[in-house]
Amino acid sequence: MGGKVEPMSAILEEKGTVLANKQLTDRLWLVDVQVENLASQLEPGQFVHMQIPGMEGHILRRPFSVFYVNDDCSVITILYQVVGFGSKHLTTVQPGAEVSVIGPVGHGWHAPEGIEHALLVAGGVGGAPLFLHAKELVGQGIDVEVVLGAQNAQALVVEPEYAKLLGTEPHIATDDGSRGHAGFCTDVVAKRIEEKHFDYVACCGPEPMMKIVSGITLKAGIPTFISLEKRMACGIGACLSCIVETKQGRKRSCVDGPVFDASEAIW
Repeated sequence: MGGKVEPMSAILEEKGTVLANKQLTDRLWLVDVQVENLASQLEPGQFVHMQIPGMEGHILRRPFSVFYVNDDCSVITILYQVVGFGSKHLTTVQPGAEVSVIGPVGHGWHAPEGIEHALLVAGGVGGAPLFLHAKELVGQGIDVEVVLGAQNAQALVVEPEYAKLLGTEPHIATDDGSRGHAGFCTDVVAKRIEEKHFDYVACCGPEPMMKIVSGITLKAGIPTFISLEKRMACGIGACLSCIVETKQGRKRSCVDGPVFDASEAIW
C-alpha cells in the first residue's frame, strides 16, 4: 500500500541570496532565495533549514517548506506565515541579503506506482508543500484534483498557481464561506470520494484536518500520505525534538518524514 521509499538526497549547506521578500496578506509572505545547487536537488515535499540574516546569535535555524522551484532550478520560493520571532524577523530581510541554507532535508512525496487519479488536499499554508508534487503528477499524465481549505478567501494565496497548473479551478472551502464551500475542506473531500474513484491521496495542513481526511480516505481503501511538520530544532535527526509516533515506532519528522503513510500514523 505504501509509496516507494526513496533515499534522501545529499544535504548541502549553501550560501544563497534573497531576491525578493513580498507580503501577500497580514500574515503571509513569499520569499525567493537563489540557491542553485540546493534547488536543483530538491524533491517535492522536502524542506530547508535557513539561518535568518540578523539572527546569527540564535543557534537554531528555521525550517521552511518549499513552495516552488523556478524553471532553471536555481531559485526556491518559500511561502511563510508569521507566527513567532523568527518568521517575524524574516519579514524585515531585504533583497540582496545573504542567507545560509541547509537542505534538501527529509523524505518527500512519493506516490505509489501505477496510480491514475490523485486527490491532493491542503489546509491553510499546506498548499505550498504540495504544489511541486502536484506539478510532478500532472507532468506524469496523472489526473489530479486539488482541494484547498482556508479561513477566508484572502488566505487562498496559492489558488492561482494551482488553477494555472491544473487548467481548472481547484475545489475550495473557506471557514467563513467567502469562497467556495462554506465550511471545512474535509466536507469537500468526503463528497469527492463518494463521487469519484481515486487511487492516491496526499494531504498537508493542520493535524486535526489531516486526521479527518485520513479517516475518510483510508476507510475507502485509498493509499494516503500526510506531511507531519513538527516543531524542529536541529533538522538533521540528532536532537529528537520532532518525534512522530507511528505503528512502526517513533520516527523523526525531519529525516524520516515529513511525509508518512497515513495508515501508519498514531494520532
